[in-house]
Amino acid sequence: MYTFQSRVRYSETDSRELLTLPAITDYFQDCGTFQSEELGLGVKYLQESHLAWVLSSWQIVVEEYPRLCDEICISTFPHGFKGFFGYRNYTMDRADGKRMAYANAIWTLLDMETKKPVRATEEMVSKYVLSEKLPMVYAPRKIERAVSGEWREGFPVMRYHLDSNHHVNNAWYVKMAACYVPEAEEVCQMRAEYRKQALLGDLILPNVAGSDNCYIISLCNEKEEPYAVIEFTCRA
Repeated sequence: MYTFQSRVRYSETDSRELLTLPAITDYFQDCGTFQSEELGLGVKYLQESHLAWVLSSWQIVVEEYPRLCDEICISTFPHGFKGFFGYRNYTMDRADGKRMAYANAIWTLLDMETKKPVRATEEMVSKYVLSEKLPMVYAPRKIERAVSGEWREGFPVMRYHLDSNHHVNNAWYVKMAACYVPEAEEVCQMRAEYRKQALLGDLILPNVAGSDNCYIISLCNEKEEPYAVIEFTCRA
């Protein structure tokens, strides 16, 4: 298990002084990145190997949102490799030990030259020590796109949306989609399925559907094909 400590910053909070869901997503993603860098399997290793871990799906459960200035502990550990998939859990605990949020992510390893999925290298398998997976209710990787939703005004992919793989970073899709959840709602679970890579200059068209404390936002291209489908479940 890899762990790092932090403190909730004002820049990471909302109008209620609570850590935002996109900020939780960032913390989890950063934690995995820190571990990979320390193991020598980070960005440089992947670039030199012409490989990239691309997120296939997120499932993040939030029991309680940390408050401004709370001290928090973020942890992660891989719990399996299967074919070209890598499976990883994440946790966020308050300093008093209370579990605030936890997650499962499924990553796909891509050959960046052929753009096809490949199996993890022997070095990855040997260095990523697997742990028992977190006890949680695991949701399916795929999310059923809402058949009827309201189309909203589109917007282009900007440079600040891109990561070192030169496509929209997975966390940005969550930030984009979260804008369409009513402010009064408190999200207790977020699921995201990533289907296509959005690149600089691409137009993103949001399709928003919501009922019974559940909102499904499809972020689509101009052919109405989803880049990502994101489901927010809110507390009743």
